[in-house]
Amino acid sequence: MRGSSWLREALGERVLPKGMTLVENPLRARISGSKPFDGEGLPVGARDIVKDGILTGWTLDLATARQLGMDSTGNAARGTSAPPSPTSGNMNLTPGAVSRADLIAEMGTGLIVTSMIGSSINATTGDYSRGASGFWVENGEVTGPVNECTVAGNLRQMLQSLRAANDARAHLSRRIPSLLVEGLTIAGA
Repeated sequence: MRGSSWLREALGERVLPKGMTLVENPLRARISGSKPFDGEGLPVGARDIVKDGILTGWTLDLATARQLGMDSTGNAARGTSAPPSPTSGNMNLTPGAVSRADLIAEMGTGLIVTSMIGSSINATTGDYSRGASGFWVENGEVTGPVNECTVAGNLRQMLQSLRAANDARAHLSRRIPSLLVEGLTIAGA
């Protein structure tokens, strides 16, 4: 709305690798994030946010849609003491054809990130630097735990380099497989 997002001009452009689709489906049966309508009473439905790598839409409630001259996507959420705001849930990212173990072996040397700490993301440029912990990998084999390191890069470049495994868990509201990301800077590992 303010024109300051790192994706502000990306609608209709490639933001993920070709073949990757990100779908939001708030109508999945027996999933905790499912609902028939959003926080403003609008009906919800499945929609592609990214289709075949191309950004196809934003996540909007009535207020943000009005400010952008668009229609709401049925993504309003309410809190106990604040007006509605846009949110998303029940996300599904296209899985890859290889296992998580295959991606780790292909990685060679790197870091398996299991948790992120803090938030230092420049919303205008997409540059970020976050604390992380996980496991160090040498020659495709896990060699030990890593705590309190820093991972840095650019979100746009990172998203376009993703490679997905086939290990997304179907019973979760966010079905996102393990992802191999290349070209990040790791410090303190």
